[in-house]
Amino acid sequence: MDLKLRAYATDRQWALLEAVEKHGSDRAASKAVGVHRSLIYTARKAVMAKAAQHGYAPDHDFVNPLPDGFKVGKITTLRDMQTGEAKIQWQQAIPDKERQEELIREAVAAMCEDLPRLTAKPKRDLAYNIALMNVIPWGDPHFGLHCWAEEVGEDFDLKIARRDLCAAVDYLISQAPPAPRCVLVNLGDFFHADNLQGMTSRSGNILDMDTRLPKVIRVGVAAMRQAIESALSRHEVVEVINAIGNHDDVLSMALSIMLANIYEAEPRVVIHDAPTRRHYLLHGKVLIGVTHGDQTKDQDLPGIMATERPEWWGQTRHRLFMRGHHHQDKLNEYAGCKVEQFRTLAAGDAYAVGHGYLSGRDMKMITYHASYGEVGRTTCSIDLLRDMAA
Repeated sequence: MDLKLRAYATDRQWALLEAVEKHGSDRAASKAVGVHRSLIYTARKAVMAKAAQHGYAPDHDFVNPLPDGFKVGKITTLRDMQTGEAKIQWQQAIPDKERQEELIREAVAAMCEDLPRLTAKPKRDLAYNIALMNVIPWGDPHFGLHCWAEEVGEDFDLKIARRDLCAAVDYLISQAPPAPRCVLVNLGDFFHADNLQGMTSRSGNILDMDTRLPKVIRVGVAAMRQAIESALSRHEVVEVINAIGNHDDVLSMALSIMLANIYEAEPRVVIHDAPTRRHYLLHGKVLIGVTHGDQTKDQDLPGIMATERPEWWGQTRHRLFMRGHHHQDKLNEYAGCKVEQFRTLAAGDAYAVGHGYLSGRDMKMITYHASYGEVGRTTCSIDLLRDMAA
């Protein structure tokens, strides 16, 4: 058996291929391990296809597998006119984005294993209304964005981003009704850039960056922890969702992994760390979806919600998708579900201001009743923050 194929097989697939090698045929292997022959055939095809995608298919003279994280873009082979034998081969390697994200998640998870765990804090003896849930959506915080007042009308940097976000959360928590559950919803683009180059990873746009990326990460994590502590002061349980944004595909996942490790020993903090583009919250008859909003159309989100959470959809009456990305207030109601877009506290960068994107800036807290849906909303505007800081 070709051992080079092992790198492209799951443990289950490899076990089936080993059974064929041991017993001599698919039929004999299927009887020995108790599975239908079609499963063995499917496993073999899947392994061969994945190997070929990464440049290894010896039956077709592709014998130069690419390193993990890359896949074949194009292979050109020069053959002998008479014998058909391959003489020279050119191979183009392109990044395998999905696999690279997997590798990054694995690396971050490994690094975070040694992070210190925070000890559990005792609950405060508060009289909660168990029917309520407070949700605080953060529209695109953009930690690491740098703005110059002479260019865009207002200075904005890492220090201001942390001050504004934490002050807004503190204010909203101070106004919160006595709900036992609070959910901090980061709607994506928590970090302004995902790399040392200060560019968007998908489009390669150059961004207005403030200071070095390691410092941005350090301050961003500190701000997140401060917001969690504020929420814990008045709630029994605090949940955190970090949507994957178009500015921070990788760091958004890294942020969730770091927080999940830090709060591993704190049962009152729940980090939704699944590396998915959409997350969901269920509260009685209320169903909330969370996404950044850059990869889906608003009118498609209700159908996506019903497909991904059919049981929850069937048992709820009040359904909402929260999204960010466009930095402005917008609410549309579709059949069975609302889609709401939220503002940001961050200032507009040179590109946004230059193109006339001048939406207002605020952060909101929405209170949901398990039976009646939204029953309250509090807004903390940027003007209120500036007055409180004065």
